[in-house]
Amino acid sequence: MKKEFKVLYQGRESALYEILRRLYYLEKDDFDYGLHLFCQLTEKVEKEKIDNLLFIKMHQDIPYSKRGDKHRINNLYKDEISILEVRYSYIKIEAEQESSSFFKTLSSISNDFFVCDFTLQDYFFVDDIKNTCVKI
Repeated sequence: MKKEFKVLYQGRESALYEILRRLYYLEKDDFDYGLHLFCQLTEKVEKEKIDNLLFIKMHQDIPYSKRGDKHRINNLYKDEISILEVRYSYIKIEAEQESSSFFKTLSSISNDFFVCDFTLQDYFFVDDIKNTCVKI
């Protein structure tokens, strides 16, 4: 998220989530409008930089691996399997459990990432995990 929108929506994350949810489910006819609004709210993801930072921060962890553009955590001790892929407009995490160790690493890279799970209707700023009891 752009810093000004993070400041504006901090404490009102549900309103930001609702905007992004509506953009996610927007009809194809309204794509140009949705893309314009999305670009106003968000910063472009620095794909190569974030890919490199993730690899540097995590490559010594035994459960971590990277193949192509996909970062993987397969931690049997925490019962965690997570796959992260960095794109230019978003970062996608697929996890078999509610939380992912990637959140902690992403929060060390930037506090401005906003996490949305449109299926489970969950959302939060990635830096909020430092202040909660989420198992990481």
